[in-house]
Amino acid sequence: QVQLVESGGGLVQPGGSLRLSCAASGSMFSLYRMGWYRQAPGKVRELVATITGVGIANYADGVKGRFTISRDDAKNTVYLQINSLKPEDTAVYYCKAEHMFRSSLEYWGQGTQVTVSS
Repeated sequence: QVQLVESGGGLVQPGGSLRLSCAASGSMFSLYRMGWYRQAPGKVRELVATITGVGIANYADGVKGRFTISRDDAKNTVYLQINSLKPEDTAVYYCKAEHMFRSSLEYWGQGTQVTVSS
């Protein structure tokens, strides 16, 4: 069982930056592909970025160059650095853990709100 707790969301002005964190409980964190997803009001949840246990990152086309995903396995934490924020980045951001060898094992956090507004 893995529990995920996101933090770091908030209200920020356009052009600003945020760093989201997702702390995971449990063991064998390095065996999980970690991901960030977001869901804007009235829209479906969408992939933002993922990172494997060996640090291979993948990004949605719309966030490349502005978002950076990273992980610190010693702290069981994954991060999402968001720069040059736009109003359309406003959403609830969710963290997901997916076991790389047992795809049935996946866990979600409760989400953290990011609001971009002047």
